[in-house]
Amino acid sequence: MKIIIFGPQGSGKGTQAELIARHHGWSYISTGDIFRYHLKNQTALGKKVDKYVSSGLLAPDELTNEIVKDRIFQPDCVSGFVLDGYPRNLAQLEFLNKIAKIDFALAIELSDEEAIKRLADRWACKCGLSYHLLHNPPKEPGICDKCGLPLFRRDDDKPEAIKKRLEIFHQETEPLFAVYNKSGIWHQVNGDQPINEVYRQIDDAIHHHLG
Repeated sequence: MKIIIFGPQGSGKGTQAELIARHHGWSYISTGDIFRYHLKNQTALGKKVDKYVSSGLLAPDELTNEIVKDRIFQPDCVSGFVLDGYPRNLAQLEFLNKIAKIDFALAIELSDEEAIKRLADRWACKCGLSYHLLHNPPKEPGICDKCGLPLFRRDDDKPEAIKKRLEIFHQETEPLFAVYNKSGIWHQVNGDQPINEVYRQIDDAIHHHLG
């Protein structure tokens, strides 16, 4: 089964997409993870991405499409996958329709106010671990459990950056919802609930869709 999970920053879509993929034995595909993999391993695609990342720019649709296509054509995706962070706009949606048939699409709904509040409590470490002051706090305030380095707030988790990202989500990504709704594969859940309850509702929706 091929699934897309949408949601604004802070909605927990990455967490839910991973849980669903793991539970059903499907591949979890995050565009952010794919970009990081190619950058770290300096692949041909990674070198193309680096030109934009190093300049603080978003990768163009053509490059993002190329990277996603490369990933979903890997053998582990044959039985199914869960997409997180793609498609981001109508151009990417049109490309995806040419290379894959999506069976189920879902949005985790969350108000802008709650998204900003959640992300304001998120902290990171240079070693790669991330923390949340409410849901996953470090043992010692401001210090990483693993390496002992001081934690910091990512630039894109600061209120001004969050608001900008939410504006882009509303303008570019939300129009895709109507497209999937017309296809009869659309579902929405309230993201302002405990993680386990959001997961239960998503899984129930998938089982109901499968019949």
